[in-house]
Amino acid sequence: MHAFTSLEEALKNPEKVIKLELRRKKFRSFPMDILKFPNLQYLDLTKNNIKELPAEISQLKDLQYFSISKNGLEEFPPQIGDLSNLFYLNANQNELTSIPPVIGKLTKLKNLDLWSNNIENFPEELKYLKSLLVLDLRVILIPDAQQSAIQAMVPHAKVYFSPYCKCQQ
Repeated sequence: MHAFTSLEEALKNPEKVIKLELRRKKFRSFPMDILKFPNLQYLDLTKNNIKELPAEISQLKDLQYFSISKNGLEEFPPQIGDLSNLFYLNANQNELTSIPPVIGKLTKLKNLDLWSNNIENFPEELKYLKSLLVLDLRVILIPDAQQSAIQAMVPHAKVYFSPYCKCQQ
């Protein structure tokens, strides 16, 4: 599968764009031109400076692979739950503080990488991720009891945690 690495090049033939790799392009916001690719299945926006995703992300109905790691992303819009074909979501090394309950709508999700974020609350809707095989929550301070609760929500998945710091505050 040909990967387009330039938005300008991809826009010359939007129908043919299935894989878009826009790593390290210095985007300060989500490039709305991405919504012009009706057949987009693979989107990599790693190492940009995208702090938020637009509600319109829900238009990417065929999206299966989405990497938004190392961007400073602060939250997922509720519309992330509309990406029903997503099987891989990488949002590691961002500034996420929560996961929206709509994450439970991503029933095809196999890999959810949230490593190194500031997440404090994990919605019980994680239990609906029946296809989930890997959940990476390393480098997030999660107390042991909460780690057990998360693992119980996704018993079929391998969940990676970092040991909880029991140090004095």
